[in-house]
Amino acid sequence: MANNQEIILAPVSGQVKRLEDVPDPTFSQKMMGDGLAIEPSEGKVVAPLNGEVVQVFPTKHAVGIQGDSGVEVLIHIGLDTVNMNGEGFEAKVGQGDYVKAGDSLISFDLDRVRKQAKGVITPVIITNGDALDALEKTDDGEVEAGKSTLLQTKMKTEAEGDTPVASSGEYSDEAKAIVRALGGEENISVATHCVTRLRFALNSNDEVDKSKLESLDIVKGSFLANGQFQVVIGQGTVDKVYAAIVNETGIGEATKADVKAATGEKQNPLQRGIKVLADIFIPILPAIVTAGLLMGINNILANPGIFYDEQSFIDVHQEWAGIANMINIIANTAFTFLPALIGWSAVKRFGGNELLGVVLGLIMVHPDLLNAWSYGDALEEGTIPTWNLFGWEIDKIGYQGQVLPVLFASWLLAKIEMFLKKRVIDSLQLLIVAPIALLVTGFLTFIIIGPVTFAIGNWITDGLVALFDQYAVLGGLVYGAVYAPLVITGMHHTFLAVDLQLIGSTGTTFLWPILALSNIAQGSAALAIMLATKDEKLKGLSGTSGLSAYLGITEPAMFGVNLQYKFPFIAAVIGSTVAGGFITMQHVQASSVGVGGVPGILSIVPGGWLAFGIGMAIVIVLPFAITYFMALRKLNK
Repeated sequence: MANNQEIILAPVSGQVKRLEDVPDPTFSQKMMGDGLAIEPSEGKVVAPLNGEVVQVFPTKHAVGIQGDSGVEVLIHIGLDTVNMNGEGFEAKVGQGDYVKAGDSLISFDLDRVRKQAKGVITPVIITNGDALDALEKTDDGEVEAGKSTLLQTKMKTEAEGDTPVASSGEYSDEAKAIVRALGGEENISVATHCVTRLRFALNSNDEVDKSKLESLDIVKGSFLANGQFQVVIGQGTVDKVYAAIVNETGIGEATKADVKAATGEKQNPLQRGIKVLADIFIPILPAIVTAGLLMGINNILANPGIFYDEQSFIDVHQEWAGIANMINIIANTAFTFLPALIGWSAVKRFGGNELLGVVLGLIMVHPDLLNAWSYGDALEEGTIPTWNLFGWEIDKIGYQGQVLPVLFASWLLAKIEMFLKKRVIDSLQLLIVAPIALLVTGFLTFIIIGPVTFAIGNWITDGLVALFDQYAVLGGLVYGAVYAPLVITGMHHTFLAVDLQLIGSTGTTFLWPILALSNIAQGSAALAIMLATKDEKLKGLSGTSGLSAYLGITEPAMFGVNLQYKFPFIAAVIGSTVAGGFITMQHVQASSVGVGGVPGILSIVPGGWLAFGIGMAIVIVLPFAITYFMALRKLNK
């Protein structure tokens, strides 16, 4: 192998992911560089190549290595693991050490990272991509640490490809420029840094001049996340820039906890509540979306009027009936046992043992209970089964498809578990903590939490149904107009819970189809920018992010392109508003939550396919046309 070529092995074992799928814009938008990510299956990190350890971050959640060929590799364990302050991590090497491929670098507590961090997915980044001639990525789905090839690189031979490392004193001008772009010293409450980015708690995010900030050569990108304004600088440089900021301004050093506390204080109760819902529902979203897609396939096979006028495909072709039924069971499982999924995620989010959350959710859908979908008929017939607790009649009903009961019960379970763990000695915890926590939570769920939240959920469902029945067009127009702005604030996560509640109570949702069209509208606006601009970098970003939005991932198009120029975002909102009003007037509904883009038609009740197709045409043509003609005037002057 030539000395300018390098094979980079997998530093951890696990499942390979695209960087675009990492839920952190620093990595998904490749601000730090290109590479891949791995969902680790064990807590061991090994050297992916022979070279020198150029940085081990003090919190031990990231390590940088420079290979013999000159390629620079950053391994970032998990997301927002900097906030764990090194707890659960153990470094096996130090800065300046020479390592060989397969040598142990860091060990970490995988379960602890899952519980305390934003995620365990581990990006492996080439940070000096401008010095590469080629970068090849593996097509393997699974890799083994120290054995499987993850990336292959070829370095440029020209000397000008190398970038010398400057001393911290050389960053004083850049530091001052960054501070000015952030609104000056008076706008910065607290500042710190991690291995790749500066993190600020700002007094006002509106004071930031983002275009001026990102025009600085040293800045690779910036974004707002979890109340922190983050400026991406890069491995090996960010600490020097931070030191220059401290030296050149009156801003003192702070810890990650200081920034986290400062930004947390600025969030109002509504924002904190929305973040909690996002933390609970985002981890279970893949299961729900997968179930929605499979239910769409079943709908095609089992619903009449698609292939034949009054018969379904399986009515005519009986040999397919077994396959359709099997698909239906696979698809329905996530919705049938939805409380178990929510229980797992919610108890984990509230600080308890997630396995107890699974058990709690399964208790709420136990087959001995009256199925929630049969509750209405049983109430009408007066046949609801009950428990007799010393003369007190308690309804013996399950909570299939319900959201609120398991959310409140999970919070209670986690609090009881944490309360007991602090007071029970370690040797007795297995015998006391879980049994008491589950027993008390179970009783209170069936006696109080379940009946009360079940009623509240039905009131919410009935209210929304009545509103959209009486004012269908207005409701569709309003939701179509506000959904994309809600994504900016993060409030859109609350509507996933509403969609699931609607599906659990009525079997369909009229809100989710509007979401799907809103995503397509953002993609159309981004694709229009791709065709209209002459900037090759913008053309590439717009094309990939527009396609991503068509497939249901709208953030790259929205934040990377449309909001940057504003008029594409407005054009997309106009398109989704018109389409939302139209499909609601036509009573389009979805039987499940699926992929929020073009494939979303699979989740639509077949009777609404034509109307939804017209809605898709609206959000493809209208935002594209508006954006394209405005872009010709605004972008190519």
